[in-house]
Amino acid sequence: SGSSSVTGVFEPLLTAAATFRSMLAGEAAAILGIPPEDVVVSGRAFAAQDNPAQQVDFYTVATSKSEWEVPKEAAPVKNWQEYKVIGQPLKRVDIPAKVTGRAVYGMDARLEGMKYGAIVRPPTISATVKSLGPGSAEGMPGVVKVVVEDDFAGVVADSRPEAYAAVAQMSSEWDEGRLWQQAELEAIVTVGNGNGITIQDVGNAARLLQEETSVTAEYRTPFAIHTPLEAQAALADVQPDRVRVWCSTQGQGFVRSEVAKAIGVDEKIVEIIPTYLGGGYGRKAGWEVAIEAARLAKAAGVPVHVGWSRTDDMRHGYFRPMTHHKLYGRVDGEGNLLAIEHRQASGDVAFDFLPPFMSAVMGADFGAYRGATIRYDVPNKRTVAWRCELPLRTGWWRGLGLLPNTFAVESFMDELAVAAGVDPLAFRLRNLSDDGDSGRLKKVLQAAADLGGWGTPAPEGRARGIAGTIDVGTAVAMVAEVSIDQTTGKIRVHKVSAAMDCGLTVNPDGATAQVEGNVMWGVGSALLEEMTVQDGQVVPANFDKYPLLTMKEAPAVEVVLLEAGDGRPRGVGEPPIGPVAPAIANAVYALTGRRLYQLPMNEARVKAAIG
Repeated sequence: SGSSSVTGVFEPLLTAAATFRSMLAGEAAAILGIPPEDVVVSGRAFAAQDNPAQQVDFYTVATSKSEWEVPKEAAPVKNWQEYKVIGQPLKRVDIPAKVTGRAVYGMDARLEGMKYGAIVRPPTISATVKSLGPGSAEGMPGVVKVVVEDDFAGVVADSRPEAYAAVAQMSSEWDEGRLWQQAELEAIVTVGNGNGITIQDVGNAARLLQEETSVTAEYRTPFAIHTPLEAQAALADVQPDRVRVWCSTQGQGFVRSEVAKAIGVDEKIVEIIPTYLGGGYGRKAGWEVAIEAARLAKAAGVPVHVGWSRTDDMRHGYFRPMTHHKLYGRVDGEGNLLAIEHRQASGDVAFDFLPPFMSAVMGADFGAYRGATIRYDVPNKRTVAWRCELPLRTGWWRGLGLLPNTFAVESFMDELAVAAGVDPLAFRLRNLSDDGDSGRLKKVLQAAADLGGWGTPAPEGRARGIAGTIDVGTAVAMVAEVSIDQTTGKIRVHKVSAAMDCGLTVNPDGATAQVEGNVMWGVGSALLEEMTVQDGQVVPANFDKYPLLTMKEAPAVEVVLLEAGDGRPRGVGEPPIGPVAPAIANAVYALTGRRLYQLPMNEARVKAAIG
């Protein structure tokens, strides 16, 4: 998670593999009767350097002894320039199982004798329980057990439809709390509401931006839902001395500890078996469904599978928080960026999953302001983040705050370029040095521009926009080519040309796939996705009110990978989400001369902007 898997385990695995190879080579030398320094790898075998015909295969060496002594000192690793496999495209080994239906996801998990569970859900985002009871559920067909424990209630039944039918007949009384409206939540998420925490301060941006020549702009992004195609699902088997939970999860360690606490057992007896993940995007870092399955299984004395409905998944999870941004900038007469300030407000992203003291210590949520700081070489720059406490759960969403923050910052960079009278690409390049991360961002911007035909005429009725960012050490830039249906206001993204420098690319095929997936995710979020609240309830209950990007609407994607040349891999799972929305917004401006300041850029907002 957090695009940190490769960066976190690359060095440890590299060292472990080199040490294990050294151990195998030593054993091969003993089998071949030659000095260890004379052993070389030949295909799938170890061989004598001077006599390649004298060899022993890996399997024979690996099974030659049952106990191995690990050396106290790790073996040296290769120089990255000597890698033969790392850096080559590798096919995914899970594709055959997925395309043939053999892959087991959380929703597919089964055990002999298992039953199905369903849970009573609150009617509003602020509701608290007044009373829960079995109602008429106990006598319904297929019902095995009706469970009521404090503020938790549910049904165990022979089938999922029977469980859902029965849980609807349970009695429940709620204090619905405040019936929040969308406008009230937007008022909470507003720059200046509460205490701002300065997270970047270089030079004296505040003084320079007091001048009348300052450029200002304001942006908003909405709540968003994760909408994985596989909703939350878990199967639990609770025995006196052993608890097993099969689930789609992005964090089995968290699930294990939370399940143990929920059912009152020692964590040592809890085993979490991760299944294939039918989409996660941060949503399956949670543990609610695993706890629900475990509590029902313990109460009923049988294995229980809980699979959320689409409505459950859309209305009762946690969401990407809405955000509000105010930006101020100043350019000189020669088109140089003198000062820029980003004021950002957001609901929590990370704090709901961390100990409470961290919010008191840090003040602003580091997940929420991911991507908010200014990465250009500006002598005066400042970023201030406001933490806004919302009455509904918000949390991890692919890239955390990267998409909304990059949308605001990179849209504003285009506005500054217009104010300076400079081409948007040239303006960005002018304000980046050739060194370090700045140089890497500069290179991917130029590479994306070259790939996307920047500076050449776009096809009739289309225009191009550009945006870039650096996130978790990865530099990425994109050029989007768009058109607009003048009747409906619908934006069509025809092509996205992307360049990424993630350092040492371990698997180019996988890295390219991550860029392509982020583009699809980003286009859908930029054009379509918006969660709203009305009368205290999340409005979307299914895809009819929360449309996703379709294959017909998907753009063509071109990707070029650059390398930093230092042998260090960086994350690729989330950085490419950043530039998608601003590249589209900047293309819309290039096409129409009108700026879109709010996501999603749907038909109504486009029509309002262009008339």
